[in-house]
Amino acid sequence: MKALWKGSISFGLVYIPIRLYSGTQSHRIELDMVRQKDKCQIQYVRVCKKDGKEVPWEDIAKGYRKENGDYIIIDKSDFDKISPEKSDSIDIFEFIKEEEIPSKYLEKPYILEPEKSAKKVYALLREALRKSEKVGLCKFVMRTTQHLGILKVEEDAILLIQIRFNDELRDPDEAGLIPKDISITKKELDMAMSIIDQLTETFDPSKYKDTYKDELIKMIKAKAKAKPGKQPATSTRKRKTPAAKDDLLEQLKASLAAIKN
Repeated sequence: MKALWKGSISFGLVYIPIRLYSGTQSHRIELDMVRQKDKCQIQYVRVCKKDGKEVPWEDIAKGYRKENGDYIIIDKSDFDKISPEKSDSIDIFEFIKEEEIPSKYLEKPYILEPEKSAKKVYALLREALRKSEKVGLCKFVMRTTQHLGILKVEEDAILLIQIRFNDELRDPDEAGLIPKDISITKKELDMAMSIIDQLTETFDPSKYKDTYKDELIKMIKAKAKAKPGKQPATSTRKRKTPAAKDDLLEQLKASLAAIKN
């Protein structure tokens, strides 16, 4: 596994040299865009909207569009002036209870591995976090961008979980149709609670797999073996659509009956 970043955790006056690894991996199958009739791969080029001519990379700049359609050019020196100071440190500035952080703020996990010389101090921070039942709120700079995160213990590792800044989140009321003053009867609520009770399980992430990816690979292999001009036999699965009912209580009763069966 290749480290994405090297630096240190700043914990008071203590520095813990670490390597940072991505805590996730993608299993996405890459598909190329091709011309259907001859399987020629499609190539994208950068062209000017005004004259249709291709623009080489060295002639491309970044621009902010004003209301009148004109552009203000932003060059490298402009970005350098406002970029956060480069830092190789994950700076813990306070400790908080993890449950105080709403799940909507959690964004991306990273694994932190200590350098050989820092194993003991890494273990010390890990055990202190575990015993305090708290996480370290921290700031760090990656690829010229400042991020907010938490350091938390997961088994024997310290994880860095990148979290979103408050102004990155949208207010749910922007959706416009969030129900507020809706009357719910006790019978309806009791029935809904019964459905939740019936479907309650202990979370086991190993039970859940990306079945679409498996089906896609199976289909690709079948098409590769098929004779030219012939399509392999496939089974089309249709999702059952429940009949529309106006009576909410009847829908809840039907749901419970389906679960028990």
